[in-house]
Amino acid sequence: MFRHTKRKDRPASSPALKPGGRLIREWNGVTHVVDIVEGGFLWNGQRHASLSPIARAITGARWSGPRFFGLKRTA
Repeated sequence: MFRHTKRKDRPASSPALKPGGRLIREWNGVTHVVDIVEGGFLWNGQRHASLSPIARAITGARWSGPRFFGLKRTA
């Protein structure tokens, strides 16, 4: 039988993303910079409502945007 317990040393959620912040991720030797703006994200001069389309454009695969940028822990 397994018991599910909460770990107290782990934050409950991802850190809050605030306008003015910046996410930086290197992929295949290219550094990608995403600026956090009011209501979304700015990458390569284009505004996006979510990180997932940005991660998909960078990698060519269906990634979770928060996971790609290191905001979510893997299970």
